[in-house]
Amino acid sequence: MEGGKTKNIRIGCGAVLLPHYKPYKIAETYNMLATLFPDRVDIGIGRSPGGSAEATNALSDNFLQQVFKMADLVDELLHFLKNDFPEDHQFSKIKASPVPQKTPIPWMLGTSAKSAQLAAKNGLPYAFGQFMSDVDANLIIEEYCKTFKSNQFGEAPKVLLTVPVICAATGERAEEIAWSSIIWQILQNRGKGQRVPSIEEAKAIELTDKEKDHFNTVKQKMIIGNPQEVKNNLAELQAKYNVEEFMILTITHSPNERMESYKLLAEEILGY
Repeated sequence: MEGGKTKNIRIGCGAVLLPHYKPYKIAETYNMLATLFPDRVDIGIGRSPGGSAEATNALSDNFLQQVFKMADLVDELLHFLKNDFPEDHQFSKIKASPVPQKTPIPWMLGTSAKSAQLAAKNGLPYAFGQFMSDVDANLIIEEYCKTFKSNQFGEAPKVLLTVPVICAATGERAEEIAWSSIIWQILQNRGKGQRVPSIEEAKAIELTDKEKDHFNTVKQKMIIGNPQEVKNNLAELQAKYNVEEFMILTITHSPNERMESYKLLAEEILGY
């Protein structure tokens, strides 16, 4: 487990899809992590199905009904984390055990104004899925910051931007690696994306005109290049959206290429 091997890095989950689970169960799971690894556990809360219709049905029988109750589910989860249900509430006599000294920090994940509004209303940090959204992130982030209500989870608005990145020693190599990553997404749309194809396999796949358009759309949302190019692009995004941090998403055929991408970026930005 990452928590046992590290001392400072924050740990948790990038996407707990709340409509699939009971808030009590989530609170217990992350309270346990926060007890084991104090003051560095995050819970990313989302409401998307997270996969195909078949996967959604396998996880839960009433997903859409739960989506409509998302605001209530978030409220219930936060009460369990804060251990502060009103005395007359049906859950006032139970606790999400163990109760840690430092509460895990919930983040709201989203790609729309609705998720940003829910984050602001509850005083939660907000993670915007830039790579999955076609909306104007600036407008959504600005509205979130304006309407943010401070509480124990945050005294001021905090925004994280999720960005797909492929970094390699050269820009040409990064382009090749990115090709297979994008083709994998297209294969998923065909119902055939069980694994990320190799570069050779990806280049052998013929695309329809519609898929070619989709390829270009996905590529435009990615940051692809050598370490200096990627660093410069991230700096431009940071200035454009005024975000505190990035979550880097790197999907490759080879685990070694993925690790190399993270390593090169860390060396360029952090110096190690």
